[in-house]
Amino acid sequence: MRATPNRRAARKPKPGAAQPQARPEARANLYEEVTRRIVAELEAGRFPWVQPWGRVEGGTPVPGLPRNALTGRTYSGINILILWGAVIERGFPSQGWLTFKQALEAGGNVRKGERGTTVVYADRFTPEAEKARAREAGEEARAIPFLKRFTVFNLAQCEGLRPGLAPEPVPLPEREIVPVAEEVIAASGVGFRIGGAKAFYVPSADYVQVPPQPAFFEQVNYHRTCLHELTHATGHPSRLARNLSGAFGSRDYAREELVAEMGSAFLCAALGIVPTVRHADYLGCWLDVLREDNRAIFRAAAHASKAADWLLSRHREWRAAREPATRAGAT
Repeated sequence: MRATPNRRAARKPKPGAAQPQARPEARANLYEEVTRRIVAELEAGRFPWVQPWGRVEGGTPVPGLPRNALTGRTYSGINILILWGAVIERGFPSQGWLTFKQALEAGGNVRKGERGTTVVYADRFTPEAEKARAREAGEEARAIPFLKRFTVFNLAQCEGLRPGLAPEPVPLPEREIVPVAEEVIAASGVGFRIGGAKAFYVPSADYVQVPPQPAFFEQVNYHRTCLHELTHATGHPSRLARNLSGAFGSRDYAREELVAEMGSAFLCAALGIVPTVRHADYLGCWLDVLREDNRAIFRAAAHASKAADWLLSRHREWRAAREPATRAGAT
């Protein structure tokens, strides 16, 4: 929740390396295909970003972001929702994924008859002709967005893989959940207040306020709520500069709430926290936004990933700065 509107901040396009351009109709079909899948989940009352590590046949995947099992790199943006959705729908016990070729590189193979999951790669590139035109005209070259599909397979769909692939994330003991969440809050540098009966972020004064932890029926949801509001705070002009100007009930407000909800889910997954769903009351607004714009879920997931990455990066820096002092105190 946000208490006060803020001005829209301009966003610079992300530069990208030259890549083959996907046909516009192919891009549109892919946006529509993914959005239709997410809308169907929401219409059924399921939130694709909530607890994709519930009990499934063959095991219980621990909280974590989906990752490439060969490189260890985590997926981001819309791909998190796509892969979490596959874990839920098909009962996979792992958050690890490989391409068909990577399964061979890992000494094994995808089992015959297995159906892969489509993920996407979005970027921008500048054709050589456009670069030449811009040089002649003394203008800045215009980059063209492209979207490319890849097929990946869950580790549970593979066989014969060598040992030593990127391990499953280790779940935090419950006693460690509170300290690590408190560290992320402290490391963010965002003004943080405890009190009152509502949780919100005030862009104009740049601070978060949440009720005292005992006010929550389930204690772990205190930290999930803190992370939700901190995700809003990453949109401040001094950080990631998102549009926080939407009034309550507007489409812009619903879009930012969707970013904060997913950002909190991504952070909880990265930290090993298993909260319950929040903001089901925004479901109608989210559905309206997604039905109107088949790229809205892509943008929201990308913003949520960037927000989570920003907070986790600050947390890593915060920990690193304290390690020398900790070591010195131990000697």
